[in-house]
Amino acid sequence: MPEKQFKIPGSEIKPLAEGHGGCFATDMITVDGQKVGYMYREKPDFPEDSGWRFFSGQESEAYLEDAGHTAIYDVNTIANYDPGIIALLDAPVGSAFERRGWFGKFVAVPFEPPDEADA
Repeated sequence: MPEKQFKIPGSEIKPLAEGHGGCFATDMITVDGQKVGYMYREKPDFPEDSGWRFFSGQESEAYLEDAGHTAIYDVNTIANYDPGIIALLDAPVGSAFERRGWFGKFVAVPFEPPDEADA
């Protein structure tokens, strides 16, 4: 498998949202450079995990089933790809937000935990 070519080189990551811990994000954000379209916060999987999960909103079920399309990042890294998430990072576990409308503002949506039975 070829090495991922990230849209923002590591040397260009700025301290925008440090101290939030780790998160999961898809390649549509970190490789393709799409904005976050959907984000939710679930119970963390490990001590350094913030619980945040970030998606462009364009991922198909088949895309998400390929673990190679998702990786663990520092939340600060994803904030560099989309600073629009920063104001929402202190939301509690069980929060979910979707980018909507002409101006692409995040709105709170009902949190629907992923179906772990399929994993």
